[in-house]
Order: sequence, then structure tokens, then C-alpha cells
Amino acid sequence: MTDSQSFEFFIQWHLTERCNLRCRHCYQLGERMKEMTLGEITGVVGDISDLIESWSDAYDITFAPSVNVTGGEPFLRHDLLQVLEVIGRRGFDLYVLSNGILIDRGRAQDLSRCAVKGVQVSLEGPEPIHDMIRGKGAFTGALKGVEFLIDAGLKVTLNVTLSALNADYVTDIVQVASAVGVQRLGFSRLVPSGRASGLADSALSPARVKETYQTIFSLAVTGVEIVTGDPVASQLKSPRGEGEDDSLLKGGCAAGFSGLTFLPDGTITPCRRMGIPIGNVLRDSLREVWATSPILEALRTRDAYKGKCRGCRRWSVCRGCRAIAYAYSVSRGENDFLAEDPQCPVDDIS
Repeated sequence: MTDSQSFEFFIQWHLTERCNLRCRHCYQLGERMKEMTLGEITGVVGDISDLIESWSDAYDITFAPSVNVTGGEPFLRHDLLQVLEVIGRRGFDLYVLSNGILIDRGRAQDLSRCAVKGVQVSLEGPEPIHDMIRGKGAFTGALKGVEFLIDAGLKVTLNVTLSALNADYVTDIVQVASAVGVQRLGFSRLVPSGRASGLADSALSPARVKETYQTIFSLAVTGVEIVTGDPVASQLKSPRGEGEDDSLLKGGCAAGFSGLTFLPDGTITPCRRMGIPIGNVLRDSLREVWATSPILEALRTRDAYKGKCRGCRRWSVCRGCRAIAYAYSVSRGENDFLAEDPQCPVDDIS
């Protein structure tokens, strides 16, 4: 929730799978996929708007809807600005997720004119680490894009994908964020799927997850807000005691609860990093998918979960990262998106 009266509902919209980089840790494969036309996108945006309006009227709830526009690399869509204008006209908060390299001064100013509320740019470490993961010159290109975004008055978040490749450099990353003047620094964990399926050995152990996040949260820097969408990290930052009320779903993994993902061809998934199709926005009613999908229903049912996630007293505010749980399960041939989060140091959270 954004406040006591409004509820977040977001769409992460991948306009394209095309990308100008081939990052080692990417959860996508970069395969070509049919992309929705601007006309199709306009129709889907209207459907989302109508759905949220009907929810608001039916339940007397104020929603805070947002759309995270990304790719691949969204700036490879020649009509990106038109897409943003279509979404913005419907009153959605707009955010753009990019690797930053294709952002020049003009494009940054265009985003500002489209009333984009924030831009997330990926950063994996100091220059040698970032370029080792994302390619030679990627660090310089990303920070140049960040500079243009800040000059255009946009709020910028640097986002880090944590693994053994960069966990030793979190202090350096915080220093970079402070030096370039971004407002927020975010962290998530490596999902060993897609191109990153070969990096399973680089995933952090539960103890290392705890140690790394504790280090991150201890690095207070004036002007830089440390944020994370990782449900496990939120528990490490603000541990809760016994007696959680499961009827009050106050946070945790968003899959099935507060948002959906659209792929370029209209495929709907609970989360982009958990590639389980549950419908297609060009063929299926979004209202029916949200209300009747057995996948979403399972994600919302505590008794369906496995292992320590099912019995955890923090289930209502965490539930583990479903994408990571699913990726590890797939690697074992089980394909179980309700498996426990294998990196969670829950036994060590006090």
C-alpha cells in the first residue's frame, strides 16, 4: 500500500525481448518474440484501466496503479514514447527500466515530458565488475545515461542483482550511487534461469544472503535511499515476531498479489522471472485471469506452499521469492513454483 487508503497494483510490461547487451546473469534468453503493435497496446491499456475502475467501484478501494515499462531494452522500441503517452493518459504512474546505455540527453528530456516518475538503471558493481557481467564499456555508458536522466529532473534508481560475482563490492556500489547523485539504490537476488541458468553456483548461500543484506542496510548514505523488492531482505531489515495475521497480506513477493507481467506478445505471467504463462491479454479477459487462474490461486494459498515457506510465521509478509524458488526447483526437475526459497536464512532471522 502506498498509504492507508490506496492499494498498489502494477503491471511490468516487457515491450520487447531485444537487447543491446548479453548480460551473463540475465533471466531472459533474448530470443525473438512477436511484439504487440501500438494499437494493440492501446487496447490493453484501456482494459487495465477499466478493470481497476471496476474494482474501485465494487470494493470502494482507491488503487495506486503503475506500469513498469521495460524489455529487453525498451529504447529499442521506436515507438516507446508513444507507448508511454498512451499509458500516461490513462492515469497510471509510469516507470521505465533500462540498462541506461541508449539514454542520451534528448531521450532523457522526452521521458521527463512524458511525466515518467522514475527510471531504474542496472548497476552490478564498480566498473570492472559491471563490465565483466554486462560487457566492455557498459559501466561508462550506463552512468552517462544516468547523468542525462538526473539533469532532466528524473528520479533515478540504480538496481543491483546480487550474486557471488558482486557481493563483495556492495560498499563500492553504494559509493558509486552517492557519487553520481541518484536518489535510490535497489537490490535483488540472482535468479538462475534463462542465460543465468549456468550461474547457479554463483548464487549466494542463505548465510551469505543475510550477511550481504546486513552490510547493505548498515551503509547509510545521505541522499541515497536503500530499497529492495526482495521479500527476504525486507524481513532481515524489519524482523517481525509471532502472531502474523495471514488475512492481512501486507507485503512480500508480489507474484499473484499486487501485480502481473506482460510479455511482448501479450503472454501474462505472475512474474517475469517466473516464466509460467497464465493467459494472454490479446485473447483473455484480464479480470478472469486475475480471478480464476489456478496458478494465481495457488500463490495466494498458504497451505499450497512447500517446505519452510509454508510453516514460516512471516508467510503473510514474505512468502520467499517465487521466481528463485521456481528456478531452483526446475534445476532439480521438479518445476514447483511453490517450493521453499532455498536462499532464505529464516532460521537465522531473530
